[in-house]
Amino acid sequence: MSWLSPLLSIGAKRPLELRDVPLLAPNDRAKTTYKILNMNWERMKAENPVKQPSLAIALFRSFWKAAALNAVFAGLNTLVSYVGPYLISYFVDYLSGNIAFPHEGYILATIFFSAKLIETLTTRQWYLGVDILGMHVRSALTAMVYRKGLRLSSTARQSHTSGEIVNYMAVDVQRVGDYSWYLHDIWMLPLQIVLALAILYKNVGIASIATLVATIISIIVTIPLAKMQEEYQDNLMTAKDERMRKTSECLKNMRILKLQAWEDRYRLKLEEMRSVEFKWLQKALYSQAFITFIFWGSPIFVAVITFATSILLGGQLTAGSVLSALATFRILQEPLRNFPDLVSMIAQTKVSLDRISGFLLEEELQGDATIAVPHGLTSTAIEIKDGEFCWDPFSSRHTLSAIQLQVQKGMRVAVCGVVGSGKSSFLSCILGEIPKISGEVKISGSTAYVSQSAWIQSGNIEENILFGSPMDKQKYKNVLHACSLKKDLELFSHGDQTIIGDRGINLSGGQKQRVQLARALYQDADIYLLDDPFSAVDAHTGTELFMEYILTALASKTVVFVTHQVEFLPAADLILVLKEGHIIQAGKYEDLLLAGTDFSVLVSAHNEAIESMDIAESSSEDSAGTDHISISGGIGKRLTSSPSIADGMNNESLENAPSPDIKAIKEKKKAKRARKKQLVQEEERERGRVSFKVYLSYMAAAYKGTLIPLIILAQTAFQVLQIASNWWMAWANPQTEGDKPKTSSMVLLVVYMILAFGSSFFVFVRAVLVATFGLAAAQKLFVKMLRTVFRAPMSFFDSTPAGRILNRVSVDQSVVDLDIPFRLGHGFASTTIQLLGIVGVMTKVTWQVLLLFIPMAIACWWMQKYYMASSRELVRIVSIQKSPIIHLFGESIAGAATIRGFGQEKRFMKRNLYLLDCFSRPYFYSLAAIEWLCLRMELLSTFVFAFCMALLVSFPHGTIDPSMAGLAVTYGLNLNARLSRWILSFCKLENKIISIERIDQYCQIPSEAPPVVENSRPPPSWPNNGEIELINLKARYKESLPMVLHGITCIFPGGKKIGIALFRLIEPADGKILVDNLDISTIGLHDLRSRLSIIPQDPALFEGTIRINLDPLEEHTDHEVWQALDKCQLGDVIRHKVQKLDTPALASHILWLCSLGEWRQLECWTAATCFFREGFYWKQAKILVLDEATASVDTATDNLIQKIIRTEFEDCTVCTIAHRIPTVIDSDLVLVLSDGRVAEFDSPQRLLEDKSSMFLKLVSEYSTRSSSMSDTGNWKHDPM
Repeated sequence: MSWLSPLLSIGAKRPLELRDVPLLAPNDRAKTTYKILNMNWERMKAENPVKQPSLAIALFRSFWKAAALNAVFAGLNTLVSYVGPYLISYFVDYLSGNIAFPHEGYILATIFFSAKLIETLTTRQWYLGVDILGMHVRSALTAMVYRKGLRLSSTARQSHTSGEIVNYMAVDVQRVGDYSWYLHDIWMLPLQIVLALAILYKNVGIASIATLVATIISIIVTIPLAKMQEEYQDNLMTAKDERMRKTSECLKNMRILKLQAWEDRYRLKLEEMRSVEFKWLQKALYSQAFITFIFWGSPIFVAVITFATSILLGGQLTAGSVLSALATFRILQEPLRNFPDLVSMIAQTKVSLDRISGFLLEEELQGDATIAVPHGLTSTAIEIKDGEFCWDPFSSRHTLSAIQLQVQKGMRVAVCGVVGSGKSSFLSCILGEIPKISGEVKISGSTAYVSQSAWIQSGNIEENILFGSPMDKQKYKNVLHACSLKKDLELFSHGDQTIIGDRGINLSGGQKQRVQLARALYQDADIYLLDDPFSAVDAHTGTELFMEYILTALASKTVVFVTHQVEFLPAADLILVLKEGHIIQAGKYEDLLLAGTDFSVLVSAHNEAIESMDIAESSSEDSAGTDHISISGGIGKRLTSSPSIADGMNNESLENAPSPDIKAIKEKKKAKRARKKQLVQEEERERGRVSFKVYLSYMAAAYKGTLIPLIILAQTAFQVLQIASNWWMAWANPQTEGDKPKTSSMVLLVVYMILAFGSSFFVFVRAVLVATFGLAAAQKLFVKMLRTVFRAPMSFFDSTPAGRILNRVSVDQSVVDLDIPFRLGHGFASTTIQLLGIVGVMTKVTWQVLLLFIPMAIACWWMQKYYMASSRELVRIVSIQKSPIIHLFGESIAGAATIRGFGQEKRFMKRNLYLLDCFSRPYFYSLAAIEWLCLRMELLSTFVFAFCMALLVSFPHGTIDPSMAGLAVTYGLNLNARLSRWILSFCKLENKIISIERIDQYCQIPSEAPPVVENSRPPPSWPNNGEIELINLKARYKESLPMVLHGITCIFPGGKKIGIALFRLIEPADGKILVDNLDISTIGLHDLRSRLSIIPQDPALFEGTIRINLDPLEEHTDHEVWQALDKCQLGDVIRHKVQKLDTPALASHILWLCSLGEWRQLECWTAATCFFREGFYWKQAKILVLDEATASVDTATDNLIQKIIRTEFEDCTVCTIAHRIPTVIDSDLVLVLSDGRVAEFDSPQRLLEDKSSMFLKLVSEYSTRSSSMSDTGNWKHDPM
């Protein structure tokens, strides 16, 4: 294992980094193992399509060669391990003076030494082999689960939440991989029993049959316990899945939880779920403690039965035969002791295999949903014949019916219709996402898809736009221009290298949408499917996008776009009007207008909105010639929802901008230098030794550490009594046949039984204490971490990918729940005391061993220190490399439709395999490093044992007691195994304790301001007027980021409809916000947030029923909920559902209910209406903030919502952030922000009268654009 030395020498000098770790051999890479397993799995499915294939058999077929080679080492190891016990009786006879042949002592010592040497070498080969096998299995299964996640059908998706699928990867796959350690125990156990019985027959004769019976009884007793253990494990995993699902959902919706002051309620829900999980954890750990007691006691039970039978049958026991039998029992106790682990592991692995297998056999998207027609064979881009589609296969009412469509290449097709008419589902049927009941869909050419709710990957903006394609500078420049992204990128401190937070958190809604559009355009596809791409941008940017993107950049492409902006329809070659899943009208703009019906209703609703603006003709004319002023996202910046870094940059920095080339070089250097100023940082890890404080914090977590000395005391009592019982048997029996025994048979047996069963009683005490300690510590750490995370400021969630938090609450928490207490109690503590016992017995007989043992201990300590420097860092790197795998997984499942829409499944699969290799590299080397250390330690201990043997055979006969010498050899045989077990348990404990270190990091997150400030609580009626005053307000999203608001001062009068407010998701850097003359920074966050209400741009959708979504805190009656639904005209939609309010509303199949954006926006309206109706709800009805709340709805629905605001929230201060001009113009006051400063603040009428007003220019442009509908010629844009 010298190939590891270069890596360990680097690790000894400085902390290792991932780049220091060598690459894996091709055979060890995820791609190789995945291909082999996938081939065997598919072959088994094809061999017998009716029968469910076995994943266990597929794994065996894939990796049997490695397992077989391993079996050779395991078998050889087992055989040589019994050489020592077989020869002990001869050795005692030799020391007693019965010499069979010349130099017998030296020959025996040489055989002992050779056997131990072979045992050491085969053990290390065997262990490294099972580690590599486990790594292969894990990589292959993770890749299989990931690929399946990308292919799941919509029906299958509803039965597997993201949290569950992450658990399949994080927990189940890990467990199946870990089973490789127990793989050979099934056949080795019978072999070890046979060899043991053969040696025992030689020593105790016919009494060995009693040994067999006692062994079988020991094994049979555990079968019902194993079944019970399996049931507990099953229930524990189910409870963990539920908790992970809810945790994932809370993290995803943390912004809304904090805005609505619901975080405490949801944290309590998670604590309740944890208490259910904890109940099963208790049962699992206490049953495990009982099984541990039985099997630590079973070798003692077998020994008592054997010796008792031999004595009762009148057999003559000697010191040699007793010691040989005891050495055999000691070897036999290892497999018997491991048997409960084996049984438990088989049970756990079976559960995990069944779960993974069930997931892999789930239904995939229909392969024949769309037919790909070769590019040159037809002039038709999209053709649908007799299409019937339905999200819910069990529903009698189809989502889309009787769809007939033919789209020629190069056509522009617009899709419109009222809320929930099936527009998004229509695009899904072209993509093959929605289950096809009948009909035919033909596609000719590559597709690019832009979803309604933006899907943005973690990484920088450039990576999101390139989306795996090579960089072409000119093309990239053109794409940025077409998507109006240039100015945004100039305002970002890192340009296109800005790292995007989790789910695009640091981009505004409009920026996210334009990054999506840029991604689609850069792919240069043949067919573009755009789902409401202009809803999130303001009027000017919408116009610019339509001109530059759809009419220019996509002039030669086939484009199908869903839109609510009626003004863009005249430019379409074909308009499809959808209603209740049917295409009720299709044709050109003028033809549809003449036909009347539904289309004219949509257009007239739009015209009403325009007329209501009532702008003087002269104003329009006067401003027609002026330059456009882009205030993209500027009508009330997005301060309530997402931190947009671009929002507050000064224009000054742009005026003296250097030339593009120099700027690009400077930007790259700056990006490297100022990496720390990015919103999302690399995951933090500790370096150097695990602080002793981490151990202390864990030990003190349960009962202030009082159980630790009791555990050590119980283990010491067990070890002392066990040595005493063995010494008693060796001392009391005659040394050779014919000698007189030192006591009667009955006394011999009774004393042995008292000592033996006394030792097993202390094993039971220790097992129960360890379980009790582990449970209390795990629960305390979990609750502390959960409470700290929920109290963290919003900036923490913006800059921390959810995968990192999920990794800690799933993987690290599992280690603390199930692993660490046993590593500490049964592993490290018990092995340390056993090792001291062995050394004590050996030095009692031959004190000279100490001369060698002391330098050996120093050498071991030095090697362990040298090894741990690298091992610690490798394990930390492993922990960090796990998060990106989980993160990519969650991200890919959320964006599966987009990934498939671009045909990028292969690239994402490759990315997953690459991340798996980044994880496996440090993982493999950390395992190899353990074997490197153990090999050297065991060789040292083998030489110490050889030295001890040489001393014993060199002493003149009669100088030492043969039975004591035999006892020393019996224990010495175990020295190398115990030493390596001790080193292994210490190293594994230190490696596992890193999980506590990582959880501890999340227990130290700084909290946001207190929820309640007792001596500064607002009056119960506050805010009673709703006046908001901003005084010199300055704000930034993070200490290292630039200001986004620069000294804003203004007053929003109570009861008026205006433009913006803050919920203290970020604390002001300077200045004040007064609500009804109360400084909001002086009161508790819960007091503040619970008195205000917001409907955010990205509304939360919680997994559960519609009822739970409308009233998350379950405080209102069904009648009140139905009333609110009816007011938002959603009542009939829900009444059509079979389960009414109890209809499941999973994010994964929300399209079954109605269209995604419309449903979520209207649902939030319903929730808000519930809270505000008639003033007797717990939320005060004085201040309401609407952040782009009507972005995804058609004009008619927007008109309806404005009407609801005017009636339901008549007395409220309503702060609206909107890009729709009719929505803004309906306000009493308009606030226009530019670069984080107040540009204008007045009533819409006054601003429209001011000829120089920015607001007037924006309104005029919108009005001009809308009135140009009647003249389609205005939309023909000249590319030149």
